[in-house]
Amino acid sequence: MGQKVNPISMRLQANKDWRSKWFASKRDYASFLQNDLAVRKLISTKLGSRAAINKVDIERSPNLVTVTIATAKAGVVIGRGGQGAQELKAAIEKIYGVPVRVNIEEVKKSELYAKLVAENIAHQLERRMSFRRAIKSSAAATMRAGAQGVRIQVAGRLNGAEMSRREKEVAGSVPLHTIRANIDFAQVPAQTAAGIIGVKVWIYKGENS
Repeated sequence: MGQKVNPISMRLQANKDWRSKWFASKRDYASFLQNDLAVRKLISTKLGSRAAINKVDIERSPNLVTVTIATAKAGVVIGRGGQGAQELKAAIEKIYGVPVRVNIEEVKKSELYAKLVAENIAHQLERRMSFRRAIKSSAAATMRAGAQGVRIQVAGRLNGAEMSRREKEVAGSVPLHTIRANIDFAQVPAQTAAGIIGVKVWIYKGENS
C-alpha cells in the first residue's frame, strides 16, 4: 500500500502556507492552540454551511490577532449593515482576550476550491441524491471552471447500501507525487440516515514554476 499523506502538509515548503501563524513558548503553546481551535469551531458553528467558508487563516502579533475568512458568500458573513461581522469580532475577542481584526476575502470561483466542492457534494448526499450523479456533476463543473484535474472519492454506506464501499471519479490529471503541483485538498463528512459518508476532493490547478 502507498503511504497516504495530506497533499497540503506535504507542500508546505513549496507552495502552501500554514493556516495559523505564530510562535509560542512551551508554556503558551497549548493555550494558543486551544484558542485557535475554539475560534475555528465558533466560525463553523456560527456561520455553518450558509457562508460557504473555504478557509480561516489566523495570524498573531504581540497585541493583535488577525483572522482572515475566505468565503464564497461574503454578504452572509458581513450581515446586514456589517452587524454579522461585528458580532463575530466580539465573540472572537472574548476567546483571545486581545484586540482582533477580522478580514473577509471573497472567493470568486467556488468550483476551484476543494473544501467548497466537498461541502456541496456532502449536502447533496445528505439530501439523498445519488452519489454517482453528485460526484460526476461536481467533477464536470470543476473542469469547466478551469482546473487541470480533479479527483473525488466517497466512502461509506453509499445509497444506503448494507455494506460500505469506496467509489471515485477522476477527470484530467492529478499528480499527487509532484511537489511543485498546486493541489487543493479537503475532506468533509456527510451525515446521512445510513451513517457518515466521507467525501475527499483533490483539485489540480497547474504547476508552480
